[in-house]
Amino acid sequence: MKILYFHQHFTTPALGGATRSYEFARRLIERGHSVTMVCGEMAKLNLPETKMKNVYQGDVDGINVIQIALPYSNNDGIAKRAMTFLKFAWKGIHLALYEDYDLLFATSTPLTAGIPGIVMKWFRKKAFVFEVRDLWPELPKALGMKNPFLLWGMSLLEKWSYRKADACIGLSPGICEGIAKRSQKGKKIVMIPNGCDLGIFYPGKRADLNLEGIKETDKVAVFTGAHGIANGLNAVLDAAVELKRMKRNDIVLVFIGDGKTKKSLMQRVEREGLNNCRFFDPMAKNELNKVMASADIGMMILANVPAFYYGTSPNKFFDYISSGLPVFNNYPGWLADIITKNNCGLSVPPEDAKAFALGLIKLADHLELRAEYGKNARLVAEKEFDRDMLAHRFASFLEKTVSLC
Repeated sequence: MKILYFHQHFTTPALGGATRSYEFARRLIERGHSVTMVCGEMAKLNLPETKMKNVYQGDVDGINVIQIALPYSNNDGIAKRAMTFLKFAWKGIHLALYEDYDLLFATSTPLTAGIPGIVMKWFRKKAFVFEVRDLWPELPKALGMKNPFLLWGMSLLEKWSYRKADACIGLSPGICEGIAKRSQKGKKIVMIPNGCDLGIFYPGKRADLNLEGIKETDKVAVFTGAHGIANGLNAVLDAAVELKRMKRNDIVLVFIGDGKTKKSLMQRVEREGLNNCRFFDPMAKNELNKVMASADIGMMILANVPAFYYGTSPNKFFDYISSGLPVFNNYPGWLADIITKNNCGLSVPPEDAKAFALGLIKLADHLELRAEYGKNARLVAEKEFDRDMLAHRFASFLEKTVSLC
């Protein structure tokens, strides 16, 4: 089977970031399929030029990658990001018209990734599977977007993406429910969450922790990933204030990543003298795994938005449990349910800085409890979220979809 795979924000383990598409593409190839990945310029892949202007193509670990030179940053404004998304979709349509494939697979975000699949259903009538990582426009609307034109456009595009796809994949229970509500009755929908790279992230020792300003006696709570509005990281700084008030300077809050709010977070830390907070640049997975393995707590933080409760599948959660970290979570939902059911961390109410601080203190002061939660976390990772198992389910779903088209 020849798969034309659209993921605008594709990256590799060597470059850092979310590597679900890389991992799934590699496993499709191992099953005998060929994969052509169409992506933007989120990752610097250094591929050879093609005859098409601003299009590069080459092999990346067995994946035939076509990279469209469209730089992107989370720090860009809404208008600039929207234009980048639409340019990628337009170029993607042109590529899909001429590429030889049996199935077109597109994964959001952005939602515009589905446009080539929609158009190709009209022109080439081949199998199309759409993967939904976030519900749009529900999440932007919940985060305060008010532009009626953009919200209308997102809603229309969401509807067409679901209805034109032969099948859909959702990354969380809420996402699958949202797809079903907007799709035709009987739409084939499967939930395949983000997974655990058990060979990359695994438990380790404090000796591997090599972060400036961290002492051997510190208890390290780490947050990894995007520093955006949706992440609600001021909640962590609010807890940092409480920890300072309680004179618990031995608990250090570590932030690894980048995003639109990082600068303002760092400014607040400096302004309020929160020397129990440390910020670091994004890391490749072969660096991040050492930090994760030797930290004490993994922080699963999101803004208190009900749409997030069952409608997201954050990569960091799966990295934490792979690393055998007890997970500290500050919002209700399906991940909080997993944590409670499997006894692999603590959940506290959202927007409660004192409860947040006391929860961190409880974990910091009880080594045996952290060890128990961490052991349970790794067991959940192995039993329910092994990337190989999920990739097998993913590949089987695509194969079945093509056979029925």
